[in-house]
Amino acid sequence: MDVPPIQVIDLHKYFGALEVLRGINFTVGAGEVVCVIGPSGSGKSTLLRCVNRLEEPTAGRVLIEGIDLTDPDTDVDAVRTRIGMVFQRFNLFPHLTVLRNLTIAQRKVLKRSAEEAGDVAIKMLERVDLSEKAGEFPIRLSGGQQQRVAIARSLCMNPDLMLFDEPTSALDPELVGEVLDVMRKLAEEGMTMMVVTHEMGFARQVCDRVSFIDGGVIVEENTPEDLLMHPQHERTRKFLEAVQHY
Repeated sequence: MDVPPIQVIDLHKYFGALEVLRGINFTVGAGEVVCVIGPSGSGKSTLLRCVNRLEEPTAGRVLIEGIDLTDPDTDVDAVRTRIGMVFQRFNLFPHLTVLRNLTIAQRKVLKRSAEEAGDVAIKMLERVDLSEKAGEFPIRLSGGQQQRVAIARSLCMNPDLMLFDEPTSALDPELVGEVLDVMRKLAEEGMTMMVVTHEMGFARQVCDRVSFIDGGVIVEENTPEDLLMHPQHERTRKFLEAVQHY
């Protein structure tokens, strides 16, 4: 049996006395695109950040390609090289050019030569239609372009899977489409993706499954058509009525 790229087992997360995740069980199969939706404060971003140990789970297990990230003996940094992460805020180094932003981790983590790292960076910029911006500094780019650079930076590490934490929430509405287009292309190429998003149109068109999380639990999980158009739970229905995008 193939090992799923992401497997979360009975995951709990406390911040002080507040239990943010309450026994989450969640799996993403190879080549799947799974969207996680829910209201603010529901625990969806915390779940995503626990998947690559940016947040430390309080209890439960997180397995990446069968390797238990919650095992104290696991080399977390080594496993993270398989995972691309794209944040709400682009987290680019403002004092470095786009090209340098894309080569620094390749050089330090993957030990690639300057020439090889540069070649990979240009190829990844071509994938997000930004090869002409290699010499620019982030401040000279639009928010959408900066987020596309951030995606290209993750792709430079040749990840097996990608995590997206509300990648369009910091963008002006007219810039959202260009980022979602890049994500659509990745999905079409077979990239395994876990996406926390408020973009219901993207969830409906691109995702294989949608999970609705509220109060730290997965309330409902189904195909986009069934969950977004025919939700089974009242909490899901109320959320979808409120966002008014489905």
